[in-house]
Amino acid sequence: MKHKINPTIDCVFKALLGSEKRKHLLIHFLNSVLECHEDPERKVVDVRILNPYNEREFEDDKLGVVDVKAREASGRNFHVEIQAALHPGLKERMLYTWSAIYHSLLGKGEGYTLLKPVISVWIVTGVLFADTRLCHLRFRIGEPEAGLLFNDHFAMHVLQLPRWRMRKDRISGKDRWVYFFKEGGNIDVDDPPDILKNSKEMRDAMDVLEEFSENRENYLLYQSRLEGERVRQTILTELEKAIVARDKAEKASEKERAARGKAEKASEKERAAREKAEKAREKERAAREKIEKEREKDRVEKERERERAEREIEKALKEIERLKKMLDK
Repeated sequence: MKHKINPTIDCVFKALLGSEKRKHLLIHFLNSVLECHEDPERKVVDVRILNPYNEREFEDDKLGVVDVKAREASGRNFHVEIQAALHPGLKERMLYTWSAIYHSLLGKGEGYTLLKPVISVWIVTGVLFADTRLCHLRFRIGEPEAGLLFNDHFAMHVLQLPRWRMRKDRISGKDRWVYFFKEGGNIDVDDPPDILKNSKEMRDAMDVLEEFSENRENYLLYQSRLEGERVRQTILTELEKAIVARDKAEKASEKERAARGKAEKASEKERAAREKAEKAREKERAAREKIEKEREKDRVEKERERERAEREIEKALKEIERLKKMLDK
């Protein structure tokens, strides 16, 4: 009985593109993605696989980073990796991986002119860039307004498998590879779809699936890695949920802090208004007291003036009385 084999599982992926005896598959894959089959200056003719496929690296259940690194005689470097789970920080990891490879090209004391291009190809089983319907994304370092390319040392290709659509006009080698990785787990290798039939490389790729299906040891290895991938997917899903819940809680907390801050500002404003009103009332009281004092002062002054006037009148009356008495005499 033949089993359906998913080529995105790490051990199968590495056997497909990272095997010395199937190096022609890696070369065909790179030329298909880079679209340079017909360009003699860019076409990949031969590569040396730097981390070839070894079954022993998959014997335990640990899931590590599984990629393919290769180098041309000219020094151009290639890095191919498949990513089944889109987790937070993946874009940063992609850039970090490229930079680590680029950094490793120089030995101690060597000059920067010895650095060579590093081309990364990432196959993602989900949609990493949701703002575009493109399947194949090509990233370079450039100045878009001036149309300048910084240099040709950085190149990153991202194949978003869910974004691929069958074209009616023509089928390229890249289309075949993307279809193979997208639908490989459902392919009947004895009766493959038309898109894969007329390609020697695709036939050889399907032979790898057949080997994992029919060889007992390979199939057991595949099953163990498949189960490990399921566990990892479950963990990453739960991690993603936890991160979403944390972010939601942080946003709620931030909203609550903002509301508290707004309430405190309103309370502070209210206190300031009360203090201002109290100061106004105090000022008004002070003004009233001042007026009262002025009135009291004026009243006292008038009272004194009246008393002086009365004394003067009394004095004048006495003087008149004295004068009358003198006249009488």
